[in-house]
Amino acid sequence: MTASRSDSMRGGGRATGGLTNVLVANRGEIARRVFATCRRMGLGTVAVYSDADAAAPHVGEADAAVRLPGNTPAETYLRSELIIEAALATGADAIHPGYGFLSENADFARAVLAAGLVWIGPPVEAIEQMGSKVAAKKMMDAAGVPVLAELDPAEVTEAHLPVLIKASAGGGGRGMRVVRSLGDLEPQIAAARREAESAFGDPTVFCERYLETGRHIEVQIMADTHGAIWAVGERECSIQRRHQKVIEEAPSPLVERTEGMRERLFEAARLAAGAIGYTGAGTVEFLADEQGEFFFLEMNTRLQVEHPVTECTTGLDLVRLQLDVAAGVALPLSAPAMRGYSIEVRLYAEDPAHDWQPQSGTVHRIDIPSVITEFDVLDKPGVRLDTGVVDGSVVGVHYDPMLAKVISYAETRAEAARLLATALRRAKIHGLVTNRDLLVRVLRHPAFLAGDTDTAFFTTHGLDTLSAPLMSEADEALSIVAAALADAAANRKAARVGGGLPAGWRNLPSEAQRKSYESRTTGTHDIAYRPTRAGVTVDGYDGLALVESTPDRVVLAVPGERGAVRRYFDIARYDDLVCVDSPLGPVAVRRLPRFRDPADQVATGSLLAPMPGSVIRLGAEVGSRVEQGQPILWLEAMKMEHTIAAPADGVLSALNVTVGQQVEVGAVLAVVDPVDEDNQEKDS
Repeated sequence: MTASRSDSMRGGGRATGGLTNVLVANRGEIARRVFATCRRMGLGTVAVYSDADAAAPHVGEADAAVRLPGNTPAETYLRSELIIEAALATGADAIHPGYGFLSENADFARAVLAAGLVWIGPPVEAIEQMGSKVAAKKMMDAAGVPVLAELDPAEVTEAHLPVLIKASAGGGGRGMRVVRSLGDLEPQIAAARREAESAFGDPTVFCERYLETGRHIEVQIMADTHGAIWAVGERECSIQRRHQKVIEEAPSPLVERTEGMRERLFEAARLAAGAIGYTGAGTVEFLADEQGEFFFLEMNTRLQVEHPVTECTTGLDLVRLQLDVAAGVALPLSAPAMRGYSIEVRLYAEDPAHDWQPQSGTVHRIDIPSVITEFDVLDKPGVRLDTGVVDGSVVGVHYDPMLAKVISYAETRAEAARLLATALRRAKIHGLVTNRDLLVRVLRHPAFLAGDTDTAFFTTHGLDTLSAPLMSEADEALSIVAAALADAAANRKAARVGGGLPAGWRNLPSEAQRKSYESRTTGTHDIAYRPTRAGVTVDGYDGLALVESTPDRVVLAVPGERGAVRRYFDIARYDDLVCVDSPLGPVAVRRLPRFRDPADQVATGSLLAPMPGSVIRLGAEVGSRVEQGQPILWLEAMKMEHTIAAPADGVLSALNVTVGQQVEVGAVLAVVDPVDEDNQEKDS
């Protein structure tokens, strides 16, 4: 189908003729995002799912869903033949690859077309040309786009250090390593190849000079089959962890204040797209310095995770445009002008304070206040939510642990940051440790608000400071008091006898009632309280008054120099997990039993699995001497390698796992007996 430019409408053209039913070859938030636009356009939808994703929201939202037997990406979402079979079996006439998995796989695109299906993506040749980052750089250099030279790993010398190892076939931080010592080069290349093979099915890696600081700027491209190439605004994605983006925004603060930089960026991006005959949505990524000079990094021949900030600052539905371009619709002559400011954060189930350890388990609740739309363009100040999880969803070990993208839009950058920080702080996220506190601290950081961001932001401003809990210790303790009083109310409500009596009621004065809780950051909290005729007294809180107490809500009057202040706490319980939410901030603690089972104790020096995963390598043998920080074994979880290291100098007295073994979180993997220096034999 073709259409003249005059027939097209700004924002994506008329309804896409010819397409009726779209299969999304992806999962989670990605699939839900594409489905949302398909529904708005009246198109049918087909989902595919692994066994691990059988109960995922994207499966139930589609008109039809097809099982891909297995759990790992290699067994499921990377099986192109199974996905094409699913499309044909369900009557789909088009496949949208989303982002990640097979989205930049030229062989998959070719197979889709060979099956007589519409490919919602760029030409196969363009994917092939940009699929190898090594070849892509050479092509961009020839086209006049500034590049950083590629280095052959075998030719890296001390003078080249530090260097960055990158996977040729993928992105998202997988297969990327910074190397500062030649001795580390070979083992890091081997690790990068394993990650690249696991995530993308291609172990090819290369090296390039690593710039310690820089600005990650990218330009959204949209091109049609009639010769139009749009540069649809730029994004800045400089705040990253492990080379994976954490916060993205549009427009870029650096570009905004650097005269002429936007025009040069857009021209370079259009040159890149034109050089390979590009059509559809794509992103040209650059690394820039503070003076506005920039170098080509790569071109992603797909939609980007962070595309919502471009949608909110242009009014475009980029997925709609992808569908229209694939159907032959012509774009208007020029892209719409940018408007306002948009910021996106990636809310991850991970622990930034402990080496970004990914988390797994049940999301008991996820509730972001101020959300006015999901998977759609914001046209007024507010918050948008794009998520692949709902209450009760399970985050497993086979896929990326991103819970949601939370996006704000406002007329000023400061307001967009404030809206987003407030929504995150007040969000109810129960069940898993997340990076929420870090995101709020970054959004409120003076350097971020000034637009002074680069790829070394966490190093410059201290990850330990940025990942610290939002809640002060005093406010956390008060929240735990509220948890104890709510638990008491819950116990009385559940009591079969005397349920109408106050909690802890006695005929005569007696010992205080006690409840204990464990905080991840501040340890054990013992709460002692006594019911009184006036309410309750809590040890250590003179003057504290209980205004209201129910199993799920507590109101306290907290004394202060200028009088009492009422504080409101919402409490939720999930077995021994107690979550307290209030305007002071979020608190999650574990309720401790009155009597502990000695069998639950673990030996000193035990190395516990920080997450479920698969043992992929062992680094030491039982009986060997090990040093603090020495790798004992490696786990693979969520498409990344995680090193389990010795906590102190000692002897490896137990190794409870073998290569290939699956382990659960908390399992004792190994035991290191600390060395008693007083009993060591002295070397002669």
